[in-house]
Amino acid sequence: MKHIIILGDGMADHPVARLGGKTLLQYADKPYMNMLACKGRTGRLITIPEGFLPGSEVANTAILGYDLNRVYEGRGPLEAASIGYDMQPDDFAMRCNLITLSNDIIKNHSGGHLTTDEGDILIKYLNDKLGNDKIEFITGIQYRHLLIIRGGNKHIICAPPHDHPNEQWKELMVKPEPGWEDKHDGKRMTAKETADLINELILKSHDLLSRHPLNQNRKAKGKDAANSIWPWGGGYRPDMEKLSDIYPQIKSGSVISAVDLIRGIGYYAGLKIIKVEGATGLADTNYEGKAEAALKALKTDDFVFLHLEASDEAGHDGDLELKLKTIENLDSRIIKPVYEEIKTWKDDPVCMAILPDHPTPVEVRTHVKEPVPFIIWYDGITPDDVKTYDEVSCVNGSYGMLRLDEFMKTFMKY
Repeated sequence: MKHIIILGDGMADHPVARLGGKTLLQYADKPYMNMLACKGRTGRLITIPEGFLPGSEVANTAILGYDLNRVYEGRGPLEAASIGYDMQPDDFAMRCNLITLSNDIIKNHSGGHLTTDEGDILIKYLNDKLGNDKIEFITGIQYRHLLIIRGGNKHIICAPPHDHPNEQWKELMVKPEPGWEDKHDGKRMTAKETADLINELILKSHDLLSRHPLNQNRKAKGKDAANSIWPWGGGYRPDMEKLSDIYPQIKSGSVISAVDLIRGIGYYAGLKIIKVEGATGLADTNYEGKAEAALKALKTDDFVFLHLEASDEAGHDGDLELKLKTIENLDSRIIKPVYEEIKTWKDDPVCMAILPDHPTPVEVRTHVKEPVPFIIWYDGITPDDVKTYDEVSCVNGSYGMLRLDEFMKTFMKY
């Protein structure tokens, strides 16, 4: 049996008064998710291990069955892999957001949703002005880029910008981990030296980017200016087994996502990275193209990980109507065509799972560390008594509460 995971990043939510006390999954028009809940089996999953923040890099890695305590190195190395940067032994790779600072606060984590072309102009400008033999800025996608610090120390405390909207940014600048202030990690600089260097880059970038013509033009058009970098999620090169070495059923597999960190996880997991034209990571993404790519991959691969970012971005923006739309689009434009096709594959059956990686509640605007609901379906599975797919109904699912790698172990048994 083949397997596909369809993951709606940040799709889970909290009850919202404006929706009559329902969550978005309860309120949304999603007939295919509800139908699959009726036909399949459901439960809830803890995706964040103790001691970890509820980031997408943590949750998605755990969902794929990895032990975060053994393999986790942060977002930076994953995104480096995705964009084809070959990390060297002394590299310290950080996710480098282009963000909007306004009136001493973080206005948004995305620079007003830059295009990749705009981000490329600003990152190349910063590399020209601030790069040297130890510092390199590398273009990624949209507002998500890469900062390499050669000899950098990972024992620092960084504040993910999406977790701190409308907060004072100077209070969130990088700090060394307690006890590591003056310690080296091998031949690397100390944690304090690394933190001081990153903070200096933030301040210099804010001055440079505020005056850049691209940002001046954005402001003139009423758009937010991407007027600072915000590095976080740093680490060294990770040591991950391929999924095929853990699960013999997966002889070949693919990952489909518009997000660098998900592609990076896929790279280290030994999955082929499939890029879909028009896939943006936002609500305007090419849903039909991603569904078509997933079905094509299932023709030849044993496993497909199909990731949709749009709900998470809408949650970070606090946009209730848009997040509802992203959930409904996932149902009608991804799950529907995939299900309608694979249900006919009698000689080559497919097992499908649907879940988010973590909640991103619209009234909180950041990730929260709470269990997520999931569905597992294949033609012939014995259903449980759950009739709708949402955070409340799946409490009664027959899988109960799974933890971390228990999901993948359960999923791959079929």
